[in-house]
Amino acid sequence: MGIRETEDNMATKLDLGRAWNEAMALLSANKDVVLIVAAVFFFLPNVIATLVLPSQDALMMQMEALGDQPSPEEMMAVFGDYFSQSWWIYIVFGLVQAVGVMGLLALLTDSSRPTVGEALGFGVKALVPYLVAQILFGLIMVAVPFLLMAIGGLIGIGVAALLAFVGMILAVYIWIKFSLISPVIAIEKVMNPISALARSWQLTKGNSFRLLAFYALLVICVMVLWLVVSMVLSLFSVMGEEIGLFAMAIGSGLMSMAFSTVMLLVLAAIHRQLTGTDGEPVSKTFE
Repeated sequence: MGIRETEDNMATKLDLGRAWNEAMALLSANKDVVLIVAAVFFFLPNVIATLVLPSQDALMMQMEALGDQPSPEEMMAVFGDYFSQSWWIYIVFGLVQAVGVMGLLALLTDSSRPTVGEALGFGVKALVPYLVAQILFGLIMVAVPFLLMAIGGLIGIGVAALLAFVGMILAVYIWIKFSLISPVIAIEKVMNPISALARSWQLTKGNSFRLLAFYALLVICVMVLWLVVSMVLSLFSVMGEEIGLFAMAIGSGLMSMAFSTVMLLVLAAIHRQLTGTDGEPVSKTFE
């Protein structure tokens, strides 16, 4: 990438309205294939996970049984027992959804017009770089506030609380800066995890507050919608525990599928705009 192109990318100011319209246009042009892939990789794993994973109600009951001031050792024992029964399920479904993320982005944005099989094949190929980049991203996001809080703890409780707050702000900032990892890998085919992190950081330069506002608005909308959906789904519990659980599984699966799909489309549209390719027409994947 040349210096001139880099400077142009750095100078690009994100138009949130255009990014949203671009995401919806991408969805409208490819709604059939998006629905199929999203159902297989986002909806079904969430439904199955809800039905087969140990009940979180049981976890909450165990936590409440520990009393008002449980020791860290007791809490770790409860969480350890819970996840020891289901850790492999989380890993399997996480891998499946990661392939879906990479495959769907490639399917919708690759100019070579790949088939669904080819796009998912790329998803498998990009799985390791994507996971490594996500792990590095997670470690950085956790390490920064933890380090600040530890430093503050050496000074005093007040300083520790202040630095913990600063650390939380920095964690959110880091999350925003690395939010374009998936489109960088899937669209630009950057298979080096560290290069993907650096590229995401570069693309978001000058747009952090815009992205924060955009992501926050999406999350708030989803939270409000999920609250309404949960209230409706809770009505099924009067028909029996199993019916209530099945209804909750279907509802949470649909919500997860919708949010994951829209978020991926939004990320693709943001990446498209910040890389200067948003002038290209949005066409159907299969014509």
